[in-house]
Amino acid sequence: MKNNNPNQSQLGRKLKAGPTDGAAETRVPDSNLRLIPKSARSTFVPYDPLQVSIKPGENDLTRIAPGRSVAEGEVIEVSGRITDEYGKPIKQVLVEIWNANKWGRYTHIEDHTGYQLDPNFLGHGKTMTDDDGNYVFWTIYPGSYLARPDIGRWRPAHIHFSIRGGSVRLITQMYFKGDKNLETDPMFIVLAEAAPRSIGVEYETQTNGAKRGFKFDIVIGGANANYFEK
Repeated sequence: MKNNNPNQSQLGRKLKAGPTDGAAETRVPDSNLRLIPKSARSTFVPYDPLQVSIKPGENDLTRIAPGRSVAEGEVIEVSGRITDEYGKPIKQVLVEIWNANKWGRYTHIEDHTGYQLDPNFLGHGKTMTDDDGNYVFWTIYPGSYLARPDIGRWRPAHIHFSIRGGSVRLITQMYFKGDKNLETDPMFIVLAEAAPRSIGVEYETQTNGAKRGFKFDIVIGGANANYFEK
């Protein structure tokens, strides 16, 4: 039967959040999602590389500058491929990551945890995807931190990702399999059936001091898109 209600045809699924400590209420819409029109999705075009200044080594977060001392903690490789919903690579887009240091501390004025800082770790890097949509970073395996001291809730280890294409910026997070704090983390619980796509897939490597890597492919658009934050 033909749907004569134009608004109904634009409705998507309704997100379900599992049990949390109340943080999910500000993140999960109480009504069905609205499908993004194809005309709007098409505005996510390759980023103009002329507007981005990428210096050698900016994808290596393990040291604050080439030739400097390596930060404390386990060096890991983080790599992946960015594609659209049809598997087509999205090339020449700006990818940025940031994460806490070994002790769970961000090098940021708003981090009031009091955890130890690492003078050799800034925790932010950037790179551009190649013609096949691939990217690679080296960073320190992030520590967990106590996000809610009043109820003893810890945030699991995670790495933030920012992807810029055209005038659009998408932000998501990569988590690590087996982290005991995942089951109580509101931001991870909100992912629901999309949770497996937000966990890096471990692999062995021998590059830049790393012994293991985590593959994190990012899909933009479609039914299997990554979960992006506001």
